[in-house]
Amino acid sequence: MTNPTSYSAITLDYVHEYFDLAIQMRDLFTVEPITPGNFLQTALQRAKNITLFSEKARSEFLIAPVLLEVHEYLHGGINIYSGIRFDVSPEEGLQGICDFIVSKSAPTPIVQAPLLLVVEAKKDNLDKGLGQCAGEMVAAQRFNQTKNISDNSIYGCVTNGELWQFLSLQEKIISIDPHRLYIENIDKIFGMLIKILS
Repeated sequence: MTNPTSYSAITLDYVHEYFDLAIQMRDLFTVEPITPGNFLQTALQRAKNITLFSEKARSEFLIAPVLLEVHEYLHGGINIYSGIRFDVSPEEGLQGICDFIVSKSAPTPIVQAPLLLVVEAKKDNLDKGLGQCAGEMVAAQRFNQTKNISDNSIYGCVTNGELWQFLSLQEKIISIDPHRLYIENIDKIFGMLIKILS
């Protein structure tokens, strides 16, 4: 099997075979919906009036506001990295630019303690994004292990801004939640993100 050159080229098959990870579909956990604040509700309402054909537009007007609202809800207890390079093991394809990395660390210019990897689905292909997200989660798990961070649960999310699908990596098992949540159900998406990050 030829190793991919970056996260964007990683597939679920590669993660399963190369890293010897089990992959399963299951509900990650039961989550109580949480109503976000006025900022996010207003931002999403205004985004409806904008043409969001490009990936960059969806990232800026749908995904980033959701993460900012989570940051506000948790009183700044997380750090959000956007478009940052995260090279962990280039020879295995664990390298490249990550759309969003969320960590439970104080704000610093370098990534620390990644907990949630958010992958923007390219060309609205959530299924293809699952492999990329799984690769980034493996990289985050390894990164945390080298820093002696004991919590080995890593979470991921693949989204095109309108649909959101969540994953988890615990030890050698990747779990993919079969439910894709629509941005119209922002209370459920917000509840899931708060559950993961708190």
